[in-house]
Amino acid sequence: MADVILRTRDGDITTLTLNRPEIGNRVSDSMAGQLAAMIDEAAKESRLLVFRGAGEDFCLGRETRGERASPPEAYELRGNVEVIFNVYDAFRRSKAPIIGIVQGRAIGFGCALAALCDITIASEKARFQLPEMGHRIMPTIAMSALIDRVPRKELMYLVYSTEEIDARMALTFGLVSKVVAAEGLAADVAGLIARLQEYPLPALLAVKEYARSGYGMSMQAAVDFAKNLHATINSSSSMRR
Repeated sequence: MADVILRTRDGDITTLTLNRPEIGNRVSDSMAGQLAAMIDEAAKESRLLVFRGAGEDFCLGRETRGERASPPEAYELRGNVEVIFNVYDAFRRSKAPIIGIVQGRAIGFGCALAALCDITIASEKARFQLPEMGHRIMPTIAMSALIDRVPRKELMYLVYSTEEIDARMALTFGLVSKVVAAEGLAADVAGLIARLQEYPLPALLAVKEYARSGYGMSMQAAVDFAKNLHATINSSSSMRR
């Protein structure tokens, strides 16, 4: 049986690939736990992580479960969703920046994962959607992944309209960093990776560290943190090579 998540390494670059193209790379709960663990492990030894989906789609969401005779108790439900929050946290706590590559549809959980990447490059064929409200599912789990990525009005529109938006609109919403022609997606990502490989490792990691914490700080705290990082990183011997 093929691995549901592929891990490949090229020097200090690690690529993680959702590998269930036959079902649009839908993610089961056990797969989500595996993904979080793989990100945590790869981040310890990599300068950069690349995250993608195999086949035509990036990720069509979570794998659906069969109907239950009765709804779960709140405590059980909380345990079931903790694995999802842990995946979201894995993207945020990764010391190494994560580049997402979205070639097709990113729906629900897939949309959240695309947004959580530090840089997301999308094909012009990519599509994004938060369909939960249309399925009578409270969507605050997915919203929590986007809350520090997408402005309020755009997030509210995504959630309430359940509309599938194209890559260009996703760019204006802040879901992605850049949109490129489908045939140029691989080359554009390769060029970005090559550029990031040239940067001193302390500076590369410090940018992620500052972005992870700075947005939640007061203005003065963010400025003070910037001063400290600037002095610490720029005094590193690796910055003078």
